[in-house]
Amino acid sequence: MAAVSSFLHSRGANIVTSDQHSTDPEGGRFFMRMVFTLHEPLAELAAAFERDVAGDLGGDWRIADAARPKRMAVLLSRDDHCLLDLLWRHRRGELFAEIPLVVSNHPDHAADVAAFRIDYEHVPVPAGGKPAAEARMLELLRGRVDVVVLARYMQILTGGFLDALAVPVINIHHSFLPAFAGADPYRRAFERGVKVIGATAHYVTEDLDAGPIIQQDVAHVSHRHGPDELMRLGRDIERTVLARAVIAHLEDRVLVDGTRTVVF
Repeated sequence: MAAVSSFLHSRGANIVTSDQHSTDPEGGRFFMRMVFTLHEPLAELAAAFERDVAGDLGGDWRIADAARPKRMAVLLSRDDHCLLDLLWRHRRGELFAEIPLVVSNHPDHAADVAAFRIDYEHVPVPAGGKPAAEARMLELLRGRVDVVVLARYMQILTGGFLDALAVPVINIHHSFLPAFAGADPYRRAFERGVKVIGATAHYVTEDLDAGPIIQQDVAHVSHRHGPDELMRLGRDIERTVLARAVIAHLEDRVLVDGTRTVVF
């Protein structure tokens, strides 16, 4: 903390916020996020930090320009509640991002997305057609976006696609992971007689619904709630959890620690 603060002071920067977390005594990893203003090109500051500070401290670091909106694409299938919530928040100025593209494996929502003046691409995924569909999505996305959000995109993305895309991918899963990973979680939750349902926003890895968790929330339910009612209640949780996770990522407040995250 002292080394970074002293460096920023020496460059005439003004620290606005500073957050820290340590995993000590388990693992002994230290995480820090600082927001600051400065009066020199960001590239010059980054070069000076690499030369004067980073080598002595070790570890991983990065500097992001908070004034530059990230480019965010959204993928979905038939359910539109998470997509429309994100687009509405974006129009209201709650999401500091550019959204150049929405991609779906169904044509259903083209008119809704056009109303927000955003391009819509239909990339079907027929049986046996996943390689071609992923190749087409790479053509549309690679180099154009900084993050991809799966707003109920009901297709499994392959490890090869994720590696080639090379940007973070955020998914919303309609259960309180690790419970009820995979398909049809509301039906399975009803059959199990749970008293709490939830939603989980996480980074996507090749392992199904097992990536580092960013945000979660729950709602209490009872024996009176059937599967359809659980789904209706769950959609509200999905919207808010996904929005919170996306905002945290766009603001560079999420640091990945193996299978976990630190969210400042």
